[in-house]
Amino acid sequence: MSENACTCVIAEDETLLREALAKQLRQTWPELQIVAECEDGASALEALAEHKPQVAFLDIRMPGLTGLEVAAAAAEVTPRTQIVFVTAYDQYAIDAFERGAVDYLLKPISPTRLATTVQRLQTRTGNNDAAALAALLERLGARPPAPAAAAPPLTWLTASAGRETRLILVDEVAYFRADNKYTTVVTAEGEALLRTPIRELLAVLDPSTFKQIHRSTIVNLKAIAGVVRDDTGRGIVRLKSRPETLTVSAPYMTLFRHM
Repeated sequence: MSENACTCVIAEDETLLREALAKQLRQTWPELQIVAECEDGASALEALAEHKPQVAFLDIRMPGLTGLEVAAAAAEVTPRTQIVFVTAYDQYAIDAFERGAVDYLLKPISPTRLATTVQRLQTRTGNNDAAALAALLERLGARPPAPAAAAPPLTWLTASAGRETRLILVDEVAYFRADNKYTTVVTAEGEALLRTPIRELLAVLDPSTFKQIHRSTIVNLKAIAGVVRDDTGRGIVRLKSRPETLTVSAPYMTLFRHM
């Protein structure tokens, strides 16, 4: 990989860590152009699809889409992007990284280790070993780490509908839609307003049931009647209990190939 005109996307949900990594990269690799700094997996995937950078630094644990899910989608959206995982994983995962097609950085990131990673990236051709990357993601995905004190997924929501405050069972939600700083909760019966940004919801929803399909939309997989792809590569979601359809951004379609 040439040192000149090299572009990069950084995805890290903790602001201080993201800013620190960007600063370290600018010091270690002055020629590198950071085209996007993302705070969650959804924005990272969209930035990868838009910029198709030569390099992406992905935190594995992020709200909504994890770094592993972003990498899996990126393998199709931008296959020439070199992936570097930023992780606090245990030795099991480190062994997997050592045998894989990507590099990794352990938190906290040391300048010496980052310099080694930069040297590796600069000497690569830019062609990923797709099979090796897929095997790595499969090994890591089979044993995703969970925080020791992880809270159970959200069960109930308190939302507003006019002057009325409603208690809504999360399983009854068809989808969530971003509404400025708030979130619209849509059920078979109607809509209500939740005073929680959609990004914060991602961290407390059950990831096996709720998937982000667009920067502004999270859908309940149990509420989906079908998914089709249009001529532009976007997906159209039909719902069981609602007449409207939902758009799946093209980068997210790779996450729904098995549906």
